[in-house]
Amino acid sequence: MAIIRFPEDFKWGVATAAYQIEGAAHEGGRGKSIWDTFSYTPGKVLNGDNGDVACDSYHRYPEDVQLMKELGVDIYRFSVSWPRIFPNGVGEVNQEGLDYYHRLVDELLAAGIEPMCTLYHWDLPQALQDKGGWENRETVDAFVNYAETMFQSFEGKIKSWLTINEPWCVSFLSNYLGLHAPGKKDLSAAVTISHHLLLAHGKASLRFKELDVEGQIGFAPNFTWLDPYSNRQEDIDACQRGIGWMADWFLDPIFKGTYPDYLVKLYEENNATLPIEPGDMNFIKDSVDYIGINYYESNVGRFNEDAGILQVENVDMGYKRTDIGWYIEPAGFYNILTYLTDRYGKIPMYITENGICINDGVENGEVNDSRRIDYLQAHITAVHRSLQSGVNLKGYITWSLLDNFEWAEGYSKRFGLVHVNYRTLERTKKDSYYWYQKIINNGWFTV
Repeated sequence: MAIIRFPEDFKWGVATAAYQIEGAAHEGGRGKSIWDTFSYTPGKVLNGDNGDVACDSYHRYPEDVQLMKELGVDIYRFSVSWPRIFPNGVGEVNQEGLDYYHRLVDELLAAGIEPMCTLYHWDLPQALQDKGGWENRETVDAFVNYAETMFQSFEGKIKSWLTINEPWCVSFLSNYLGLHAPGKKDLSAAVTISHHLLLAHGKASLRFKELDVEGQIGFAPNFTWLDPYSNRQEDIDACQRGIGWMADWFLDPIFKGTYPDYLVKLYEENNATLPIEPGDMNFIKDSVDYIGINYYESNVGRFNEDAGILQVENVDMGYKRTDIGWYIEPAGFYNILTYLTDRYGKIPMYITENGICINDGVENGEVNDSRRIDYLQAHITAVHRSLQSGVNLKGYITWSLLDNFEWAEGYSKRFGLVHVNYRTLERTKKDSYYWYQKIINNGWFTV
């Protein structure tokens, strides 16, 4: 039996996102987002689900903050709904929206919980999408204006900011693979959007510094890991492409000032070019104080010339899978963390999302989600391994506090430490909640 012990200043947290938990879609002056439109489009979201009510956290946030206080977390990572602040994306500020987030943040601070605010977790105002969305360079300026409003309104209250959540999902998953809002299937659009997201992040970060806002700012890409099926160079290169279009593509511009040549060439071969204008890269380079790491799965990959533009396919090695079908291989977590450190140096990092979909229900007032506990223990152990290997990790934030609206999967997939009955909205603490509570309180566990 080995003791896994974390530094005393290591921080623990939970995360959510606005559209997934808030509900109150038509209250408080909120405008329509692309996810309102997408979820109301037949065939886009499982069972025709939408976020109109979700977990109703807009009204129940004191209860949810109390759950976090009892859990003992240091950090709550939440996102702001852009259309609650600017119903049309730009123009007049909706004071009701700002007031809601002030009530939430005040509740967190009173409970001794540090707010970590994500400005963009996918709910772009539909009014901006109608003008081209993230393909339109004007959306970059709209985002900076929105960010500045938030910085100024919450000066002294929020000291940890994230600009964009999972830019790969916003660009490639949503606009090339078409699986999330707005549901396009256009590689050129996705590549354009990826650059505009980085530019929006960079310009907002610069504005943060110009305003001399107290605190730190970063962004939160998502990552995966692929081990080559063999030592053949074509398998190694294929896996590098699979890792790189999430990692290298979004981090090289920040830490090296350029996009990775091998992906630039690949996209250009498929008629997708970067819309870089003079000065753009100056905004993007060196624009973070820290980065968030969102990680869920890894696998083994190999070259297949027919497997999309990346020419990499997953190989089923018999790994266990989550209830959403993602492979469970915690060694990949350690691998991606050390990969990022080797490539970019000992940059400060937080794990901003890591968790598992397990669809266990309530029985006799309890939720026995032992598979979630097993997953979290293995992955938090991988975090400890990375710390011991020199990765500059400051904290671990699990996804998610609550079961919630899981995007295109609707309400069919559960990631929470707390079970939500979507009919009654009753919250029930799962066994994993109590397990995580012990980890937070003790700062160590045994394996």
